[in-house]
Amino acid sequence: MKENPNDRFFMKKALRLAAKGRGRASPNPMVGAVVVQGDSIVGTGFHAFVGGPHAEINALKDAGNKTSGATLYVTLEPCNHFGRTPPCTSSIIRAGISRVVVGMADPNPHVEGGGAPFLSKHGIRVEMGVLERECRLLNQPFVKHVITGLPLVTLKAAMTLDGRIAAASGDSRWISNDRSRRFVHRLRCSLDAILVGIETALIDDPQLTARIASRPPCRQPIRIVLDSMLRLPVTSRLVQTARTVPVWIVCHKDAPAESEDRLRDEAVEVIRLPRENRRLSLRSLLEELGRRNVTSLLVEGGSKVLGDFIEKQLADDFYFFYAPRILADPRAIPAFTGGPKTTIAQAWDVYDIGVRRFEQDVMLHGRFREELY
Repeated sequence: MKENPNDRFFMKKALRLAAKGRGRASPNPMVGAVVVQGDSIVGTGFHAFVGGPHAEINALKDAGNKTSGATLYVTLEPCNHFGRTPPCTSSIIRAGISRVVVGMADPNPHVEGGGAPFLSKHGIRVEMGVLERECRLLNQPFVKHVITGLPLVTLKAAMTLDGRIAAASGDSRWISNDRSRRFVHRLRCSLDAILVGIETALIDDPQLTARIASRPPCRQPIRIVLDSMLRLPVTSRLVQTARTVPVWIVCHKDAPAESEDRLRDEAVEVIRLPRENRRLSLRSLLEELGRRNVTSLLVEGGSKVLGDFIEKQLADDFYFFYAPRILADPRAIPAFTGGPKTTIAQAWDVYDIGVRRFEQDVMLHGRFREELY
C-alpha cells in the first residue's frame, strides 16, 4: 500500500502517544489515537492503564464537539467487543467520524467481529496498514502473547569486549557505566517481569527493581528466580522486599517442602515445574507466565540461563552492552554457556541490529527471529 505522507505524519503522532503507555498498559496493547479536522489535530489520546479508557475514547473526549466529519488515526484496529471496557467502534460512530486510519489489524484470534468491517458497514471509510511495521514493533509483547500464549523474551547482558560478564573471581561490579545502567532501569520499568538464575541471585544478592524517578511512578516488574532446589535464603534482598514488589521462585516439583514454607511465610510465591534433562523446563515456565498474563520477560542472567534461552530458541530479542574493558582470562565467565556451536554455519543468526552508545559503552539491540510477530 502506498502511504499518504499526511497519514504517515499523523500516525507517527499516534505512535508517540501510544508509547506513553509503556509499562502501564500491559497486558493490554499500547495504543495511541489522533483526531484530525482538516489538517489540524483537534484531539489526542492513549491507553494509559489497564481498565482505563482506550486511546480512541480519550482522543474523542479531547476533541469535544469537533469530531463530526473528522479523521481518526489509531495505531491498532478499534475494538468491537466488550472486555474491561465497552467497544470503541460504537463511540466512533456516535462521534460522527467519517474516516478511520488504522496502523495494524487486531491480531487477537479470539476476537470476533473486527472493528474495521463494523465501521465500514456503518458508512465510515477505513484504511488499514499505515506504518504497520512500526505499530507491530511497538506491541510485540502483546502480539506474541495473544497469538502464542507466551511472553516476549528479552535477554540482557553487560560484558567486556571479549564477551565476559564477570571475572574468574565472580566480580562483575561494575562492567557497564552509569548511563548504561540507567537505561536498564528504564527497560525494567517497561516490562512485566525480570528473571535471573539462582547463582546470580546468590552471588550478587540483587534487588532487580527499576530504580528511576518518574511521574507517575514506575510500575515495578515481577521478580523471578530460577531456583530448582529452593536455595535462595530468606535473608536475601529479594525475599526481604517481597511484600513490596512480588517475587516468584521457580523450582523443581521435588524441591524441599520446608524451604517452600519458609519462603511463603515471607510472601514469596513458589511455582513448581517439571524437569527437562535435569533442568527446569523453560518452555513450561513461559507457558505458566503466559497464563498469568505476563506478556514480556527480561532475562538478566547468568550465563547458563542466557545460554539456555538461546539454545532452546525461546528468546526473541536482546540488549547487549559492551564496555571498554578486556579481561583476557579464559577462566572469566562468558556471557553464554551451554550447547556450543562447532562451526560458523551452526551459529545462531540475529537480525535488525541497532547500535547505541552510552559514553564509551556500546549497546547492541536486535532480534533472534527475522519476522515480527
